[in-house]
Amino acid sequence: MAHIPVLVDEVIEGLALSPGSVLMDGTLGEGGHSEAIAKALCGDITIIGIDRDEKSLKVASKRVGNAAKKFIPWLGNFADMDGALKEAGVEKVHGILLDLGWNSGQLESGKGFSFRKNEPLLMTYDADETKVKFSAKDIVNGWDEENIETILQSYGEERFAGRIAKKITEVRVGRPIETTFDLVDIVKSAVPGFYRNRRIHPATKTFQALRMAVNEELQSLERILEKFPNLLKPKGRMAVITFHSLEARIVKTRFRELEQKAVGKLVNKKAILPSRVETLDNPRARSAQLRVFEKV
Repeated sequence: MAHIPVLVDEVIEGLALSPGSVLMDGTLGEGGHSEAIAKALCGDITIIGIDRDEKSLKVASKRVGNAAKKFIPWLGNFADMDGALKEAGVEKVHGILLDLGWNSGQLESGKGFSFRKNEPLLMTYDADETKVKFSAKDIVNGWDEENIETILQSYGEERFAGRIAKKITEVRVGRPIETTFDLVDIVKSAVPGFYRNRRIHPATKTFQALRMAVNEELQSLERILEKFPNLLKPKGRMAVITFHSLEARIVKTRFRELEQKAVGKLVNKKAILPSRVETLDNPRARSAQLRVFEKV
């Protein structure tokens, strides 16, 4: 399944990069945004691209490498982009991009991201699994009911979090929960009939919550939002695309705090949303919100 980047034109306009600029793409994925930005500048740009998934990084390296004058790939977490800059010999950049949406290519990773395939419950982006503190399997088999419920409520906004958490802890007494289908069966048995028969799969929010917990997505976002002003040149911009209400709230709050402290300003007072045409062409774009901050 090819990953379709969202709000591409809006990102290009929001970052407002000039020829010769240096861009840090902290969530490179398969390189869709970076390739479009490079082409808009006729290739006259240096792009440092970060991704935690080695396979995606290899795909993007060829794609963006052919479009940009200089491309530097870096395998790791965007929260550590200061380290990537140091290794690249770059002090500050003109633009930073984060697309916090999930890369649909991960469905083919074999790590249990999809509830439609029977795979081990891992859900980690990192290629080196020794770096992972815990997997989804560790959570459902080892964490207590209250903590599982909290994750499902906080990260997944799952209305039946309590029922699902209770069922998980009951089932694991008799046997370990090993695969995605094990977890799907538990969710289906825990929720009411009407919830099982909706258009949206009943395990969608449970899988989302576990993925976010395993990869510490909110913690990584908070870390980079603390760091990024020191990584931007004067008048440099950071563009963040969110898809989740918690992420959107974190970005919105941080940008407003920095504006109040006169560190910079919001380029748009309200989040930029995808057009109706884009949402019809790419339903995944429906929940996307773009916010852009400019450093003084």
